[in-house]
Amino acid sequence: MTNGLARAAVRFRPASFAGSAVALLFASAIITACGVLLQTGVTAAGAPVRYAGTPVVVAADPYARMTHTVGEERVTEQTPLPERARVDSRLAARIAARPGVAAAVADIGFPVQPAGSTASSLPPLTGRGYASAAVPAPGAPVLTAGRAPGAGQVVLDGATARAAGLAVGDRIVLTTPGGNGTYRIAGVASVRAGAATVWFADRDAGRLSGHPGRADAIAVRARAGVTGEELAQQVRTAVGDEAKVLTGGARGLAEQPGLARGREALTALGASFGGVAALTAVFVVVSTVGLAVGQRAREFALLRALGATPSQIRRTVATEAAMVAPVAGLLGVPAGLVLARWWFDELVGRGEVPEEIRLDTGVLPMAVAVAVTVLAALLAGYLAARRSARLRPCEAFGEAAVEPRRLGRFRVVSGLVLLAGGMALALAASGLDGTQAADTALGVVLCLLVAVALLGPPLTRFFVTVLGLPLRTRVGASASLAADNARANARRTASAAVPIAMVAAFCGTLLFLQTTVTHVSARQVRTGIVADHVIGSTGPGLPAAVAERAAREPGVEASVGVLRTGVVHRAGDLLNSATALGISGDAVQLSKVFDLGVREGSLSGLRGSAQAVAVDEILAEEAGVEVGDRFELWLGDGTRVRPTVVATYERGLGFGQVLLPRAVVAPHVGAAYDTQVLVRDKPGAHPAAVAARLAGLGPGLTVQDAADYTAQVGRDLEINAWANRVMAAVLGGFTAIAVANTLVMTVLVRGREVGLLRLAGTTRGQVRGMMRWEALLVAATGLLLGTAIACVTLVPITRGVTGSAPHVPMGTALPLAAGAVLLTMAATSLPTRALLRGRPLNAGTSRT
Repeated sequence: MTNGLARAAVRFRPASFAGSAVALLFASAIITACGVLLQTGVTAAGAPVRYAGTPVVVAADPYARMTHTVGEERVTEQTPLPERARVDSRLAARIAARPGVAAAVADIGFPVQPAGSTASSLPPLTGRGYASAAVPAPGAPVLTAGRAPGAGQVVLDGATARAAGLAVGDRIVLTTPGGNGTYRIAGVASVRAGAATVWFADRDAGRLSGHPGRADAIAVRARAGVTGEELAQQVRTAVGDEAKVLTGGARGLAEQPGLARGREALTALGASFGGVAALTAVFVVVSTVGLAVGQRAREFALLRALGATPSQIRRTVATEAAMVAPVAGLLGVPAGLVLARWWFDELVGRGEVPEEIRLDTGVLPMAVAVAVTVLAALLAGYLAARRSARLRPCEAFGEAAVEPRRLGRFRVVSGLVLLAGGMALALAASGLDGTQAADTALGVVLCLLVAVALLGPPLTRFFVTVLGLPLRTRVGASASLAADNARANARRTASAAVPIAMVAAFCGTLLFLQTTVTHVSARQVRTGIVADHVIGSTGPGLPAAVAERAAREPGVEASVGVLRTGVVHRAGDLLNSATALGISGDAVQLSKVFDLGVREGSLSGLRGSAQAVAVDEILAEEAGVEVGDRFELWLGDGTRVRPTVVATYERGLGFGQVLLPRAVVAPHVGAAYDTQVLVRDKPGAHPAAVAARLAGLGPGLTVQDAADYTAQVGRDLEINAWANRVMAAVLGGFTAIAVANTLVMTVLVRGREVGLLRLAGTTRGQVRGMMRWEALLVAATGLLLGTAIACVTLVPITRGVTGSAPHVPMGTALPLAAGAVLLTMAATSLPTRALLRGRPLNAGTSRT
C-alpha cells in the first residue's frame, strides 16, 4: 500500500516534490565539491620528477611539530612550515659511508637573476651546485664544451648561452641571494628538460644560495645488488631522527616544498567549509522537505480517516523520499564536480596549491553527498509526518485546517539551550585573542543558527508582529492583510525567513570579518609608512645590496630592507602561523621609514642582537608573552629559536606580526631576497630626482611613493579576501535558490486562499500587493535575524583578531540586503501571477 501511495503521489502531484528535488540537487552539488577538495587534500602527492631516477631521497620535515599532554595521552600538533625546510649538507658524507650507498649528493637550488648587459636577454635562472650533475634527473647537464666550474666560474645550459650570445671564456654578471658577482663561463652543457640553469662550484653554490651548509635534499643511489628497501634502511640508520627518508611516491615531497601547505589548505577548506556547507544544506533540505510534507496535511488527514495507520503514513513519506532523494542527489554530483574543478583551478592559479597536485575525483565524496541528501530527506519527512501520523483522524483534519501555534516541548527546550550556548560562546570569545577568537566564530554561528531554526515560528511571529504594526494601521488593506497572514501562518513564514537568516549570518560573518581585517590593515599601512619611496622588483626579489646602495645615493637619509617571511609560534597547546619581517639596519633607521606604534619596550633592542624579537601586541597576548619573556618560534625552515621579546607594537596586522633582524631570518628562507626597500629622503631633497636615481640602481626595479604603495597594499588585501568571498557566494547562491524554491512552494499551495479572496471581491492588484508585502516581511525578518547572529559573532571576534569593531562597508551590506529583498519579491510575484490567471471558482481543484 505504502509503495503505491508514494508512487501515485510522485506521479500525480509532481509540483509537491519539485521543490524538494531542487534543494536536494544543490545540496548534493555543494557537498560533492567540498568532499572532492577534502579528498584531494588528504591524498595529494606530487610524483617525483627531478628525483624520479633516485631510489632514496633524504629531506627535512616540512612541518613544525609540538608534543604536549592531554590527560594521560601524548598529543602531537603540527602545522606546515612557511618556507622550504632543509637538511644539513654534512649528512651526505655520513650517508655515503654506508656500505650499500654508491653516492649521496647534497642537492641545492636557488633563484639567480642575470645582471649587467645580459639582464634583458635572459630569463630568471636556477642556480645549482655542480655536484647535482650526479643526480639522474631530466635536467642533469652533459658538458658539450669546456669543463666543470671552479671557484668564481659557472657552467651555463646551452639554450641560455645561445640566447645571451655567450661562450666558454666569456664573463657574466649574476645576482644571487648571497650577493652580486661576475663569473667566468667555464663550460656549456646540454640538458634534456628543465628550467634555465647555471651551475656553480659546489663551495660557491652553498655560499651564494644564502643558506650555507644546508641542502634542499640529499639524493642517494645504491650500489649494485642493493635493493631499494635495503638502501632505505641503511640511510635511516645513518640519519636517525635528523631528517626524513623518502621512497616511492613520497619522493615528490622533497622537490615540491609547497605540497604540505597545499594539502593543508585543501584539507582545511574542504573540512571546515565542507562541514558548514553540509550543515547548511541539511538545514535547507529539512526545511524544504518538511514544508512539502506539511503542505499535504489535508491529504494525510484523509488517509487517516480512511483507516491508514500512523506507521503507514510514515512509511509512505519515507518511500517518497527514497524515490526522489537518490535521483536528485545523483543529478547534483556532476554539478558538484564542475564546481570542485573551478574552485581547485582558482586555488592553483592564485598560488595557494602547487601545480603538481591533481584533483582527486574519487567516488567517496559522491557517495557521501548522495547518502547525506537521502538521510536528510528521510529525517525531514519523518519529522514532518510524525505529528500528522500520530493524531486521531478528527484531530488531523483540524490540524490541516489551522496551523498549530505551539511547538513541541523538546524543540523549544533544545532551541533555548542552543541559544544560551551561542551567547555563552560569544561572551567567551570576547576574552580571547587572535586565532583562538576566530576559531570560535563557527561554533557561535552554528549554535545560534540551529537555535533560530528550532525557534523559527515564535521568533518569526514576534518580528512579523512588530514589523506589521505600521502596515496594519497606516499603509492599506493589502499590507494589513499581509501582516495578519504572515503572523497567523508563522510556520510558513519561518520556512522562508530562516534560510534568509542563515545566508545573512554566514555571509555577514565571512565577508565582514574579512572587510574588517582589510580595513584595519590598510589603515595601519597608511599610518605606519613614513618612508618617501618604496623600491620593489619585477623578479624574485631585491638583493640585500640594494638597501646598502640606496643608502649611499645623494638625497637619501635612511634606507631599510624588508625581507617578508613567516614563522610558527606556540599559543597554548596549538601551533599557529604568523607573518614576519626581517629588517636590515638599526632602530634609528627603522623609525625613519616605519611607525609601528610601539606600546612597550624599544625597537633598539633589535640592533645587533640575534636573540631579540619584537611582537605585535595582539599576537603577544595570544601567545602569552610580554617584554622580557622568551618567545618560542619556529623560523621559516623549521629552525627552533627562543629570542627575548624587546618590544610590542600595535600595527602588526598591516606590516608583520613578528619583527626580527634580517641576519637572523635570511638563512632560513627560500631565497634571501628583500621584498621591499623603504627609503626616506633628506630634508630639502627633490623626490622625483631621488626616485630616478633609485630606479637606476639595477634592472627590474620599481619605485613607488608612499601613496601608491599604500594603494597597492589595499588591492593585494582585497585579492587575498577572495577565498571568503567565494565561500560566501557558494553558500549565498545555494541558500538563495532554496529561499526562492521555498517561496514558490508556499505561494503555489495557496490557490484556495487566493480563490476565496477573489470571490470575496479582492482585485488582482490587491492580491499581488498582499503577496509583495508578505515578501517584504519575510525578507526583513530573515535579514534582522541573520544580522543579529552576525553581530553577536563578529563583535568579539573582530576585537580579538584586529583590536577593532567590525567594519561593515555599505557598498557590500546594501547590495546583499537588496538582493534578499529582490529575491523574495521575484519568487513571490511570479507564482502569484500564475495563480491569478485561473478562475476563482476553479482555485484549488488542480493537482499540485
